[in-house]
Amino acid sequence: MTAPLRRLGFIGIGNMGWPMAANLLKAGFEVAVADARPGRAAQFACEIGGRAAHDAADAARGAEAVITILPTSAEVAEVMAAIKPALTPGALVIEMSSGAPGVTKKLAEELGGGVALIDCPVSGGVPRARSGELAILAGGAAADLDRAGPVLRAMGTSIHHCGAVGAGQAMKALNNLVSAGGFLIGVEALLIGRKFGLDPALMVDVLNASTGMNNSTQKKFKQFVLSRRFDAGFGLDLMAKDLSIALEVGRASGTATPFAALCREIWASAAAVLGPGQDHTALARFSEQLAGASLGVPETGGEG
Repeated sequence: MTAPLRRLGFIGIGNMGWPMAANLLKAGFEVAVADARPGRAAQFACEIGGRAAHDAADAARGAEAVITILPTSAEVAEVMAAIKPALTPGALVIEMSSGAPGVTKKLAEELGGGVALIDCPVSGGVPRARSGELAILAGGAAADLDRAGPVLRAMGTSIHHCGAVGAGQAMKALNNLVSAGGFLIGVEALLIGRKFGLDPALMVDVLNASTGMNNSTQKKFKQFVLSRRFDAGFGLDLMAKDLSIALEVGRASGTATPFAALCREIWASAAAVLGPGQDHTALARFSEQLAGASLGVPETGGEG
């Protein structure tokens, strides 16, 4: 019987990775953290605990499982090349980035040395990363997922085995396609209503009591758009990247994707126009520019 995983390397202490690694420490795992940004790992170790690794290879050295959560598959490939010589035979790589399934399959095949890889991207955003209530979309062999179970359950409350390696990332991209489409059409509806004379906040309440309800009406419009905060914690560029992955999955399967293609084009255009560093909820600013209207509080002081 395989011994339970205890010693973990965690690579990528970003908006999501930080609270996820913190929850692993709370659950009693030994965690060595690494991040490309200078001082980030040391800051985590000082504020939260664990060991600040010098680099990704140092975090992987001696770890029974290595977790990666990085912006794109390009960064993941670089990290895999760096940690491969440091991985212990029999170690497990838990790839939690929202990456490209095809790249991830290739990385899994190239690992060798008795090292297995599973892809486990997450859904739920920063609030659920903090609370440990993420949904985890997993791809890989059942035995490897069983072995990773205690680690995953320290970060999420629902684990969905979607299929072989890459299936979790395919499902994550498609989930974000649905989420992005709901956000976009919802913002356009609010703008139509605002120009008609409806109160956007009232519209959100009505949508949430009606069939137009979705994740954005419930958890994003009032919180991040009408408030003008635009700080949900997930980048606009990352959403555009995920939509491109979803379209690639569609192309690979020969599926016609007219609405998905238009949705991705609008998100990518917003990212280009608004510039780097924008939260994904800032897409509303782009839609406002196109509509010639704002969802903010009117200058007269009325409700916005």
